[in-house]
Amino acid sequence: MKVTVCREAELPPGSVRKVEAGASEIAVFNTGSGYCALDDTCTHAGASLSEGRLDGCRLVCGWHGAEFECDGKLAKFPAKIADLSAYPVSVEAGEVTVEVGPKVPAAG
Repeated sequence: MKVTVCREAELPPGSVRKVEAGASEIAVFNTGSGYCALDDTCTHAGASLSEGRLDGCRLVCGWHGAEFECDGKLAKFPAKIADLSAYPVSVEAGEVTVEVGPKVPAAG
């Protein structure tokens, strides 16, 4: 199922938005070179990642600094924590959409 998140102009490069789709809370972000969507809850301590920040193409947790790649893979943290699930994102007729359904595990 595709869920419309917003218009492209409402998610400029460097911004993050939290959306709810069914039972899922998803952080959708614009890296400047594309859009990404990950589970919104950090696997370390449960922080909302949409309240964090972007560092290039990485989503950084505002609580303890865990960094996640666009595919959900943990990029940096002092201790190993679980990767996040990623969701396919597309732009159709100027609208950013997220494909919600079976989660895509992080590559690795």
